[in-house]
Amino acid sequence: MKRALVERLGEEILGEDGAPDRERIAIRVFKDREALDVLEKFLHPLVSREYMAWRDQLSALPEPPAVCVTEVPLLFEVGAEERFDKVVVITAPAKLREARRGGRTDDREDRLISDREKLKRADFSYVNTGTPDELDAWVEGVMATLVQSDPDKAK
Repeated sequence: MKRALVERLGEEILGEDGAPDRERIAIRVFKDREALDVLEKFLHPLVSREYMAWRDQLSALPEPPAVCVTEVPLLFEVGAEERFDKVVVITAPAKLREARRGGRTDDREDRLISDREKLKRADFSYVNTGTPDELDAWVEGVMATLVQSDPDKAK
C-alpha cells in the first residue's frame, strides 16, 4: 500500500522514517479533492474488511457481547449505515467543534452531510454541548437501551 500511496500522492507524504505520515497525508489530501478521493478508495475497503473481521471474531466468542460499537466518521457519506443495526450520532455546533480542535479550520466539513440530515437518519442522537459527564450519562442510557433490546440477552 505504501508504494501505491507514494505513486498517487507523492514522496512528500513520507515521514523522516520513510513511512507514510498521517499529518503529511492530511496536509496533501485535504487541499486536493482528487487526492482525497484516491486515499479514500485505498482506505475504505481496508477499514471495512478490518471491521467485518473484528465483528466476526466477536460473534465467534463463547459469550459474545450484547452490543458492538464502531466509530465511523464518514458513515453516511460512504453509504455504510446499512451495515449496522442501529446508528448513533453525536454532534456539536460548528463553532464548538472548531474551538475543541484548537481553532484549526480546514475544508474537511464542506464535504460532509449536514448535521441536521445525520440527526434525522440516526436511531439515537445527541448534540454535545454539555459536560463530559453529561455525554457519558447519555451514552450509558443508549447502551442500556441497546442491551435491553437484544433478544439473546433477554433469554
